[in-house]
Amino acid sequence: MSFPDSFLWGASTAAYQIEGAAATDGRGASVWDAFCRKPGAVVGGETGDVACDHYNRYADDIALWASLGLQSYRFSLSWSRLFPHGRGRVNSKGVDFYNRVIDTLLFHNITPVITLFHWDFPLDLFYQGGWLHRDSAYWFADYAAFAAQTFGDRVTWWITQNEPQCFIELGHKTGYHAPGLSLPQREVLWAAHNSLRAHGCAYGQMKEVRNSLMVGYGPVGVTSIPQEETSKNIMQARHHMFSHTDESLFTNTWFMDPVFKGEYPEDGCHFYGTDMIEFHSSDMEEIHQGADFLGTNIYHGTYINDTGGEVAPPQGHSTTAMGWPITPRALYWGPRFLSEQYGVPLVVTENGMAGTDYAMPDDTIIEDPYRVAYLRQYLQELRRACREGVDVRGYFVWSALDNFEWAEGYGKRFGIVYVDYETQERFCKRSALWYKEVIESNGRNL
Repeated sequence: MSFPDSFLWGASTAAYQIEGAAATDGRGASVWDAFCRKPGAVVGGETGDVACDHYNRYADDIALWASLGLQSYRFSLSWSRLFPHGRGRVNSKGVDFYNRVIDTLLFHNITPVITLFHWDFPLDLFYQGGWLHRDSAYWFADYAAFAAQTFGDRVTWWITQNEPQCFIELGHKTGYHAPGLSLPQREVLWAAHNSLRAHGCAYGQMKEVRNSLMVGYGPVGVTSIPQEETSKNIMQARHHMFSHTDESLFTNTWFMDPVFKGEYPEDGCHFYGTDMIEFHSSDMEEIHQGADFLGTNIYHGTYINDTGGEVAPPQGHSTTAMGWPITPRALYWGPRFLSEQYGVPLVVTENGMAGTDYAMPDDTIIEDPYRVAYLRQYLQELRRACREGVDVRGYFVWSALDNFEWAEGYGKRFGIVYVDYETQERFCKRSALWYKEVIESNGRNL
């Protein structure tokens, strides 16, 4: 059994994690440039200044991915490379760079998928209030409309935001990610609210520019998995997946219900109590413009028993280098539950694992059998979802290259292609060659 004939196979990256050239050709600073210079913020004091030097090596990288049979490539635009101050003056050299990337992808018959925001908020706009400023929704929508007008003649697939749970919760509450804030809960909710408005306003403006665009939205798919596949256990897992269980914003409903249902979840509003924000009904009208598809990033899930309780992983359970549990069934139950809940097409925009991969002196292929095993098991579960009628349009492995893993620096390697950061040489990992065979067979070889 293969995947649907039109299924799109690809790999993902993000601008700050791979591009480098942080102060080259007119790029403005982002919150991540500033955060990386905060003592102790990033492991080893590492930065994205050079990263994978993709800005200078994009043509070779794309040729390599073409040789691996990638049908699609999801990447993000650096907002401050296009608008050094976040708004106003356009940086023509930034436009030229992304035009070259897009044209090179199309030359190799690789479908580009563009994410507008993958966490690198322009620093100048942050100093004006960032996501706490009400006008941030309009700043973002103007940027989105420009991108649609400039690149939409060749790019059909778009994602407004990547993982709002992360850039809001980790960036504005815990301070673990840029911009490194530890705000009171009410202000965190305002930042989340404005980011949701930004998605809706961007969606509306992009569709006005080019109605033919497929404009999606890319939150984390926080996944609950039934411990046993009984009707009662499945019901409890579904309920858990779309419920608020603590004060964290690592939840599906807070970032999805407003977009697809036009309301915040009642249990979340009750949970936040006096911290809950008050807003005009027109705000929800801005948010509730929907999305043409739901991009979901799923790496692992939580097992739920038939009473609705979370099941602790067994002692000595398998984890990735990030310490995340390996739970392949997340890629069946996550898409299934999301499809049932929101009724829109899905794209798995990220899935993969971090390893501590290393190269021996004479290696031309980096051996990573654990990643092959991981991807095979997860993709078998995704294939099951497709076979049972879940409308999944594509799958993007994270990541096309080893890269700057945010606050973890360069030690955690997610790529199917190995990067020697001293020489900037690329080496295929065994998983890349295996993934090529998966794509060629449309998943029949799983």
